[in-house]
Formats: sequence, structure tokens, C-alpha cells
Amino acid sequence: MPLKLLFICAKNRLRSPTAEQLFADWPGVETASSGVNHDADTPVCPELLAWADLILVMQRIHRSKLTRKFKAQLGSKRIVCLDIADDYAFMDPALIDLLNTRVLRYLPIQQPAS
Repeated sequence: MPLKLLFICAKNRLRSPTAEQLFADWPGVETASSGVNHDADTPVCPELLAWADLILVMQRIHRSKLTRKFKAQLGSKRIVCLDIADDYAFMDPALIDLLNTRVLRYLPIQQPAS
């Protein structure tokens, strides 16, 4: 079964969609993204939280908003804060470098081709 990663930022316009796209083709992984703000392009919802195996938020404030609004739905879900500030454009090379550095440790190990 694939590891289902949910990336969350504020408005789901820059950081979390970049992460979703960046890791979408990683073997053994499925990705989605959403935002905690009321005006997010794809707002966090109970269905996305139920789907996710691992939730990766960009900043601590996102974790706070998430747990305040969805405490019952989160249960024992693992939430990881990546500590990535809202300083980047969509698919910004510096953001991609940060995501690669901070997310790879949570991904399934790629098997070498035989």
C-alpha cells in the first residue's frame, strides 16, 4: 500500500501544491495538498485527513489551526512540521531544495533498479 502524504500550508497556493507535485511520482507514495485558511484553494476537510497516513505542515501555526479545528478527526495521525516560511513562489527552486531536504526522511526508500 502506498504511503499517503497530505501537505498543508495556509492557502494551498504555493508551498503545499509544490510539495504535492514534487513528490507525486515518488514510488510507493500518493500525495495531496490543502490549506488551513478559510480562503484556501482546497481547504482541509475530514475526508482528506482520514485519507492521509502522514500530515506534513509547513509551519507551526498550521499545526495549531489544524488541531484546533479538526482535533476529533486527527486522532493519532502523525503531524510533522517542516518549518518552511511563506517566502517562496510555486515551484521555486529554493523551495524545492528545502522540501527535498526536509521530506525525504519520511518517504519510503527507493529500491535500486535490477
